[in-house]
Amino acid sequence: MSKLTDLPKRILIGRALRSDKLGETLLPKRIALPVFASDPLSSVAYAPGEVLLVLSIAGVSAYHFSPWIAVAVVVLMFTVVASYRQNVRAYPSGGGDYEVATTNLGPKSGLTVASALLVDYVLTVAVSISSGVENLGSAIPFVIEHKTLCAIGAIVLLTLMNLRGVKESGKLFAVPTYLFVAGVFLMILWGAFRGVVLGDAMHAPTSDLEIRPEHEGLAGFALVFLLLRAFSSGCAALTGVEAISNGVPAFRKPKSKNAATTLAMMGLLAVTMFCGIIGLALATDVKMAENPAVDLIRDGAPVGAGFTQDPVIAQVAEAVFGHGSFLFMALAAATALVLFLAANTAYNGFPLLGSILAQDRYLPRQLHTRGDRLAFSNGIVLLAGAAILLVWIYGADSTRLIQLYIVGVFVSFTLSQTGMVRHWNRLLADEKDQAKRSHMVRSRAINAFGAFFCGMVLVIVLATKFTHGAWVALLGMVIFYGTMTAIRKHYDRVAAEIAADETPGDESVRPSRVHAIVLVSKLHRPTLRALAYAQLIRADHLEALSISVDPDETKALREDWERRAVNVPLKILDSPYREVTRPVIEYVKGLRRQSPRDVVSVYIPEYVVGHWYEHLLHNQSALRLKGRLLFTPGVMVTSVPYQLQSSEAAKKRARRRADWSAPGSVRRGPVERRHKEPTRRG
Repeated sequence: MSKLTDLPKRILIGRALRSDKLGETLLPKRIALPVFASDPLSSVAYAPGEVLLVLSIAGVSAYHFSPWIAVAVVVLMFTVVASYRQNVRAYPSGGGDYEVATTNLGPKSGLTVASALLVDYVLTVAVSISSGVENLGSAIPFVIEHKTLCAIGAIVLLTLMNLRGVKESGKLFAVPTYLFVAGVFLMILWGAFRGVVLGDAMHAPTSDLEIRPEHEGLAGFALVFLLLRAFSSGCAALTGVEAISNGVPAFRKPKSKNAATTLAMMGLLAVTMFCGIIGLALATDVKMAENPAVDLIRDGAPVGAGFTQDPVIAQVAEAVFGHGSFLFMALAAATALVLFLAANTAYNGFPLLGSILAQDRYLPRQLHTRGDRLAFSNGIVLLAGAAILLVWIYGADSTRLIQLYIVGVFVSFTLSQTGMVRHWNRLLADEKDQAKRSHMVRSRAINAFGAFFCGMVLVIVLATKFTHGAWVALLGMVIFYGTMTAIRKHYDRVAAEIAADETPGDESVRPSRVHAIVLVSKLHRPTLRALAYAQLIRADHLEALSISVDPDETKALREDWERRAVNVPLKILDSPYREVTRPVIEYVKGLRRQSPRDVVSVYIPEYVVGHWYEHLLHNQSALRLKGRLLFTPGVMVTSVPYQLQSSEAAKKRARRRADWSAPGSVRRGPVERRHKEPTRRG
């Protein structure tokens, strides 16, 4: 049965990789750029359009503000890139904003950053995929007619590609990303050459239309608010910048240097393409409207519901290359494809962050485990599920989804840069070398300016987008924060409850002798109880068995075992594929082959919990082991329960129920009947 279920898995994601092959999955800069920067690079496909859509509220006359908005976005982009170059050098472990905020501002700030990033990663997938479907739907009517289903299908396909591993998915994504970048630069250069050198008049498909402003003649505060809203929409070009700081461990050595170089390359490419498209949109007289059927006017009448408003980049490409030309079609295809692949930034950032949060006990431990292809498979699947739910709820409508966007990323930007200022302050207090102090002061100034600028943008985003959907993103952050806090409290409570005392307690008292294999993960109270119980049975041999999945945890277990002088030999089996079940099964079968007449007794420490959600957080490995061992001839399996406090609460709740009856009461009959029957017989 195992082989039958493994076959589809191997076909979809490939053969399992050994843990010692992890170094072979690390990325060079040429692959890391499309893997971690595809989101900000592809955002130029919709960020310029979002700026023009907001400005169209005041009419086409407001378009002349777009170059200044572009300049503000460029300044912000360079500020954020310069700030994050300090981050990746100071914190190369991959914790990114979460690690910076936690270390320098405290756990609550770190958890706030983590909540914001998790929400933003989910939105990155939903927005990118939905935008890609809409771009593709302009050429293929079937796609736009079934865009929700197509978007979900694209997410599933992208998930399978990432489950095959970071390096393989990076190779797949590199070609279309570089084709898109090359196509946009060719469009900018050819458009500039035609307009400046040749003096050609280039016209977008909407150049002959007029815009009916929703609020004509805006001035004063209303105009300032509109410009700030347009600026906040243009800031969508910055989403995904933080993914590189979270993905530093995936880079080849020297990791920090390569990550910093990739950040600089990404920033330079993104701002050049963003400004170039804005400039060509003005030169070709592109018109955009939030409600094109009503607000776009042709010959004095609205264009009507049958009009399709193409994205800004498509209109500019048509004006520069010509409608139906090879270059126009190639850029349109590359744009649609790279928007799908832009979600890959989240597919690399979300699982890495989820793994770190799981290690810190804020998320279920399963998210810390690498899958067969050395990717964090559980995090990838969780991200895909959340994105699919969001796409289904919003009908794959990028216009509605994008209103939820960028709130989370600027929360993380602001707290991260504030944390970096504290980081440099702490180092400066102890540093005496003048050259190093000068470098730290310069770095602190960069991060301080980044914190101020990002904080100001965060206020603008909240003020201008809150009623347009940003409140949903904030609600998602609150839900993530509350859930992770509850999970951490649960794990802390359980850890305190099962912690082994320095002096022997009831769990370590030896009632009698036993021969057995006691499965061990850590040396805590459940383990001590299982060891004590195993000694109760007279046997020829007793040993503790542990599977080495994480070298650091194995080292800590061995040291704790020796320090406490546990009088049971500890045997550790290496598991290069990070499996627990198979090494135990093979070891037990080996014992059976050596002595076929012997019986092997396996004791598994197991938590007894009282809430349904606790079953999701504990005992998963124990269940899988028991399921396999029960089918192994000559092997006896015993669960050694350790009752957590929540199990007592569950017992009390059960006793308070009116229909509760003790075990065996059905067989014995009701209590009142058992007392009355003798009376009648007498």
